[in-house]
Amino acid sequence: MTDGRSAADFAETVGNLLPYLRRYARALTGSQTTGDNYALATLEALLEDRTIFDAELDPKVALFRAFHVIWTSAGAPVAEDETAIGRRAQAHMADLTPNTREVLLLYTIESFSHRDIASIMQISADEAEELLTIARREMESSLSGRILVIEDEAVIALDLQSIIADMGHAITGVGRTRDGAVSLAQKERPDLILSDIQLADGSSGIDAVNDILAAAGEIPVVFITAFPERLLTGERPEPAFVITKPYSEEQVQSAISQAMFFASTETLNA
Repeated sequence: MTDGRSAADFAETVGNLLPYLRRYARALTGSQTTGDNYALATLEALLEDRTIFDAELDPKVALFRAFHVIWTSAGAPVAEDETAIGRRAQAHMADLTPNTREVLLLYTIESFSHRDIASIMQISADEAEELLTIARREMESSLSGRILVIEDEAVIALDLQSIIADMGHAITGVGRTRDGAVSLAQKERPDLILSDIQLADGSSGIDAVNDILAAAGEIPVVFITAFPERLLTGERPEPAFVITKPYSEEQVQSAISQAMFFASTETLNA
């Protein structure tokens, strides 16, 4: 009976953390499907061998460490048969220092400490800190492109525009409603979309993005939401890049930089 309760507790713990593992895996691969497949492979490995989940660690650290065992054994960060976005990303990533993207995402998006990252990736804390420094430097010299902001709150929209401009990207416009965002995208096709979920007139940023993608084709999207777990269920088509409100400047910078690796248009400046 004790073993049964232990197994149930373990399943509940992993289940509560799974949305955040999905978020991380999707950001690494730029794909809901590929990211969720890596998360699923981690769960399957845990079912076969519970020892890869280090019970001495914080549960989230232990789960992400188990994921990295799968991730590093798999090799490529994006499957070879992925979309044109994925293939283009491979070319961009080839120039990056190994493990920097992982460290950057773990630190900025998942809010792990240097010590936690070291445990997850099985490296030293000093190496984790060094990789983070390199990642920030490489991010600053990363790709630049055109970004459409979909956000109804004026103060947040101004803040996002400032962050985007400081990164060297161009802003195609700010859409406050579904129709307004679609109209802006029709006038100038963006290389990336940064979107809130709930908009001023009661419309949805998700619907706006779907309308834009239906007309313009593949464009990377970063969603900002106060409830990220609602977009990380794995039960329906969901975004690859999700950051949480309230966000930090570094989280926005990291998400944009990661997503830009998956931009498919030839207008990007490498």
